[in-house]
Amino acid sequence: MAAYAMWGLFPLYWPLLRPSGAVEILAHRIVWSLVVVVGVLVVRRHWSWVRGIVRRPRTLLLLTLAAAAVTVNWGVYIYAVNSGHVVESSLGYFINPLVNVLFGVVVFGERMRGWQWVAVGLGAVAVVVLTVDYGRLPWIALVLAVSFGTYGLLKKSAGVGAAESMAVETLVLLGPALGYLIFLGVQGDGTFGGFGVGHAVLLAGAGVVTAVPLMMFTAAAIRVPLTVLGLMQYIAPILQFLCGVLVAREVMPTSRWVGFAVIWLALAVFTWDGLRHARAVRRAVPHVDRGRPLAQPERSATLG
Repeated sequence: MAAYAMWGLFPLYWPLLRPSGAVEILAHRIVWSLVVVVGVLVVRRHWSWVRGIVRRPRTLLLLTLAAAAVTVNWGVYIYAVNSGHVVESSLGYFINPLVNVLFGVVVFGERMRGWQWVAVGLGAVAVVVLTVDYGRLPWIALVLAVSFGTYGLLKKSAGVGAAESMAVETLVLLGPALGYLIFLGVQGDGTFGGFGVGHAVLLAGAGVVTAVPLMMFTAAAIRVPLTVLGLMQYIAPILQFLCGVLVAREVMPTSRWVGFAVIWLALAVFTWDGLRHARAVRRAVPHVDRGRPLAQPERSATLG
């Protein structure tokens, strides 16, 4: 809950970093995230994984691609929040579960159940309604959904722990990020140190607010059944939506409410079908296994 709540309240943090631009904030987020993750690894004295990853070029390639995907996701999200598109950014994370299902079909050849098709169809209808409402394709929401879905797919394929993979990803991005910050400093356009100690601390804090919820989520994911995580994942976009409507006071015409209502209906169908399928799988577990926790069947059931 803490991890999802932190992600949901991100729209309250990024505006505090003005007048820093989105790209500068992104660069600081990368640099300071690496500092935080390396600090965690130092405390844990856990470095044996480095040799294993170096010997696996495919894993390095997957993590490099994941770094590119998460950079797009972070950059677009920061831009969306600081340019008054918080509600649209929340839409991206509402759509994300449906995008994950489509990735399962396209990449892994999984078969979708009937109600999953209904949910995806409703999601497509919602995108059409919101396209008409905005007068343009809701590209921010779609880029966020696809980039985060791609990131998750690549991380799943890499099979590396959260702190370790994040260390590799941010290390891959460190060169461009530092280079951009140095360029800003030389040009006199950088904001780090030029707007007081408080502003500098907030920019450095971008690494903390990035790494902490991710590691909390990873700690929870190995302890909590995915059926529970599947329900809790909506905490973040709901909080983001509320931040946009109640805090940022973004305009919500009737047509936009209709579009969001359709996507919420799609997610209700999607969640109901997932819970129904998970119960069916649990009932299929042999009685001899009743004495053991059913976390693993629940996890496999909800991945579909």
